[in-house]
Amino acid sequence: MLFVEHRQELVDYAAGIVGSRTQAEDLVQEAWLRFDEVARQRLLAEPLGYLYRIVRNLALDGQRRGAREQRIFAPVELDVAAAASPDKPATPEAEALYRDQLRMLSVALDELPERTRIAFEMHRFGGSKLREIAEFLQISLPLAGVLVADAVQHCKERLGWS
Repeated sequence: MLFVEHRQELVDYAAGIVGSRTQAEDLVQEAWLRFDEVARQRLLAEPLGYLYRIVRNLALDGQRRGAREQRIFAPVELDVAAAASPDKPATPEAEALYRDQLRMLSVALDELPERTRIAFEMHRFGGSKLREIAEFLQISLPLAGVLVADAVQHCKERLGWS
């Protein structure tokens, strides 16, 4: 069987791209599922080459998605955050700014579709992982990521942070 014979080489190949053996294992599993689905529908001239191409594409897609998530989910630093510390309480101006931003965030969240808002709140306020969000909302893992990313982007725009 093609997968069994070349699994280790495929994992090594994927690990070289993604830099994680665990992630490479998952990626090769996903690649095999996609390969198997296509192979059942048509005869492939170069099945091993096709399988390697799927692994490569999945690895590169994962890297792009990871870079996008880092950009979107990166914490936003506020200049006013430095104004308050345990030693030095926030000034009235900083407190007013915080209250205003909190109000704008609340309005931005109210504007989101319910599923998107729930995904955002679970991720940002509840600390839930995307997999947990996907299970709770009964959606795919990629869709959970998209919902959270869309909500983050919407809130950044409404708060003038983008």
